[in-house]
Amino acid sequence: MQNRTELISRIIGLILFAILGVYYGIQLSDLFNLVPIIASAVLGILGAVIGFLITPYVTIRPVRYLVNVLGKTSLNSLMAGLVGLVVGLLVAVLVAFPLSLLPDPFGQILPFIGVLFFGYLGMVIFIQRQNEIFGGIRPRWPLKSPSSEAKPADDLDTISSEGSDRKILLDTSVIIDGRIADISQTGFLVGTLLIPRFVLNELQYIADSPDAMRRQRGRRGMEVLSQLQKDMTIPVRISDIDVEGIKEVDEKLVVLARQLRCPILTNDFNLNRVAELQGVTILNVNELANAVKSVLLPGEIVNVSIIQEGREAGQGVAYLDDGTMVVVEDGRGQINTEATVTVTKVLQTAAGRMIFARLGEEVEK
Repeated sequence: MQNRTELISRIIGLILFAILGVYYGIQLSDLFNLVPIIASAVLGILGAVIGFLITPYVTIRPVRYLVNVLGKTSLNSLMAGLVGLVVGLLVAVLVAFPLSLLPDPFGQILPFIGVLFFGYLGMVIFIQRQNEIFGGIRPRWPLKSPSSEAKPADDLDTISSEGSDRKILLDTSVIIDGRIADISQTGFLVGTLLIPRFVLNELQYIADSPDAMRRQRGRRGMEVLSQLQKDMTIPVRISDIDVEGIKEVDEKLVVLARQLRCPILTNDFNLNRVAELQGVTILNVNELANAVKSVLLPGEIVNVSIIQEGREAGQGVAYLDDGTMVVVEDGRGQINTEATVTVTKVLQTAAGRMIFARLGEEVEK
């Protein structure tokens, strides 16, 4: 559709610039004593080529870029910018009269500069202070008790203006992961879990995938979402808000998080990096899981069940209840048995915490 629109604009530009080329070719032939047919033909062809090449860059593409920018901007920001522009122009009108009394060329130039300066200044001030401005004039409606039902939202401004309740955006990966259901029941998450419709659509697409593994993951995500809706600990809301001009789900989430000024709950490493680069707060489930793992110090004694061999000779591997790997020196002979080990070293890696221990209850000093 976009390519067809650009082609139509190029053809229109070709025709218009060709007509202008022929017209100015006739005018120049009279001025420079040229042959009218040759001059008009040359300039007509030149105009047609120029029109075909540049028309989309001066018509469709600027408009498309402006639509994308406006689509990523919240309604509050647009309204604040418009009000600021009007106020700035009113100030410029008041200042223009005394400036026009100055001697030339200042009396002619400064009023125009004042319009540009005060209009821009008004927009910047009102956009930067939009929260205070709209917060001061917004009526304070009583908040309703949270419901576990997911309710659709009309638009972005409706969500961003609903009281001071904190919103947390969920991405597809964290819903499929499933741990969010257990975390929400603990009461550590405060606010409303907000699930955009495009995230739900992606989840349904995965659940309908012909690949058995992806289909199973998608259906698990649907079950987790149903469990979240039934849980009374934290409200869940499905919203119809969308971001025009963007197809990628992760990019849409980042744009929405910036507009709503809310964090994204995820366990997606790539989304984590992209969001942090754009100043969006990320709540990473994997980081939370690593943070709440048991803390053991060198010298502590713990009982473990050694279940497999380690990489190095003589090593055995055990796991704590939270999944932390324990590498036991000389533990290969104790596989499939309970053993009392003494922690010798705790190593924090990118994949998580790893504990090294040795058989026995004392560490040599």
